Amino acid sequence: RESKKARSGDKDAAKLLALMERMMPFLNDAKPVRAMGLDDEEMLLIKPLCLITAKPAMYVANVSDTGFTNNPLLDQLTAYAQSQNAPIVAICASIESEIADLDDDDKGAFLADMGMQEPGLDRLIRAAYKLLGLQTYFTAGVKEVRAWTIHVGDTAPQAAGVIHTDFERGFIRAQTIAYDDFITYKGESGAKEAGKMRAEGKEYVVKDGDVLNFLFNV
Repeated sequence: RESKKARSGDKDAAKLLALMERMMPFLNDAKPVRAMGLDDEEMLLIKPLCLITAKPAMYVANVSDTGFTNNPLLDQLTAYAQSQNAPIVAICASIESEIADLDDDDKGAFLADMGMQEPGLDRLIRAAYKLLGLQTYFTAGVKEVRAWTIHVGDTAPQAAGVIHTDFERGFIRAQTIAYDDFITYKGESGAKEAGKMRAEGKEYVVKDGDVLNFLFNV
């Protein structure tokens, strides 16, 4: 079908046909399409094909509390993941289970004793977000702070639409505070007094960790 379209002068079909011809040796050798290192334009071209091996993949290794280094099995899995163009995250499930019910202070002390800076679950979530091209922004009210997941590259109106479509449709501007400034100046009031709150319009690309307050009218 694509060959017929290509012969008739369809440029996109011609590109897709050439790409399919490149993919065939990989697939015939049981190699995943993701290992081809396709660029964004090529990935968009093959998206309608719904190829399972073109989808992002990640490997998670469950190791012992001493198995993060000098572990031949982990080294083998790491090499395999690299051949599949996939990230790998090593965690210790027994450690994660032990710290799951601890408060922040006890959890920090436990991890310090283990020579770890953060839980494995945090590393896993961060790796998954990166793999899927996701990031987080926050809304901070009087009663609660909420995190919202958006795609990297989303504009302020698109980010607002995650909360409610009316926010995107009637978007006016976003009162924006960088995460570090929000923490440093202990919240919205302090950041505003320090001149760290800024107004961003429709073209603003949201950054990871931004604290946003949307103004809209519908």
